[in-house]
Amino acid sequence: MRKIIVTEFITLDGVIEAPGGNETDHPHGGWQAQYRSPEGGQYKSDELNSVEALLLGRNTYELFAGYWPGQTGNPFSDRMNGLPKYIVSTSLNEAVWNNSHILRDANKVAELKKGEGGDILVYGSAALVKSLLHHNLVDELHLMVIPVSVGGGLRLFEDNRELKRFGLKHSRTFGNGVMVVEYQLPVTDSVDLK
Repeated sequence: MRKIIVTEFITLDGVIEAPGGNETDHPHGGWQAQYRSPEGGQYKSDELNSVEALLLGRNTYELFAGYWPGQTGNPFSDRMNGLPKYIVSTSLNEAVWNNSHILRDANKVAELKKGEGGDILVYGSAALVKSLLHHNLVDELHLMVIPVSVGGGLRLFEDNRELKRFGLKHSRTFGNGVMVVEYQLPVTDSVDLK
């Protein structure tokens, strides 16, 4: 069975909104940009190269489809453009980015997960991730914790009183203070601390 791996940039106060700066009108957008590093870039590249498909919500898909097709000639962008992309949306009528496919609900994601092929990476896509977590479709959660707080915004976890247990798979701190924490769901006894 394929694994679904969620990857997020996240602040110390749990916000995932506007890490790059212009995705939303958050007053502190761009909080991730000042913490870019060769270590972080290599981690994100290795992460992307470890999967065989992308799974995106409509908003993230539209942002990515407006940017990545125009980026070519480097291994990261070529990989982004070449991978199959699955977009979960009830309102998107057409997916124009090459090798893109629309899925209408969580049941279709469950079918995709049971199908043939390698692991699937989810970037951003907060509403989708919340649904995937609720339906127990996430196998791993990769968080790049940026050492800032932004005082509010879109959070990964809702105040819905839903209990989820995560098992630590791996953690690492970069020289700039960014911490990468990888969790497994469901919890297992296998832990790699570096």
